[in-house]
Amino acid sequence: MPHVIVKLWPGKSEKQKAKLAEEITRAVMTVLNYGEESVSVAMEEVKPNAWMDKVYNQTSPASRSRFIKSRVTLLSERPRLRASLKRSVSISQRLDH
Repeated sequence: MPHVIVKLWPGKSEKQKAKLAEEITRAVMTVLNYGEESVSVAMEEVKPNAWMDKVYNQTSPASRSRFIKSRVTLLSERPRLRASLKRSVSISQRLDH
């Protein structure tokens, strides 16, 4: 029943992603008291230079208000972090070409 979608930058190995899915499944089972068969986890890789458009801007303002832990929420509240992310995206864009 619970379906967790993890959006992350490319570069993690299949082994790392499988381990993360395993840990998320275990946490959902423990905290929410579901069986393993009820939990699904999806991974979606998003390039750093597309993060704002494909993740942040695709999340409606109403949905963003429901984030419990979100770097995006933190960035909107902390201009220095937002500037730092823009610099990283700029660097990654140059590396992508």
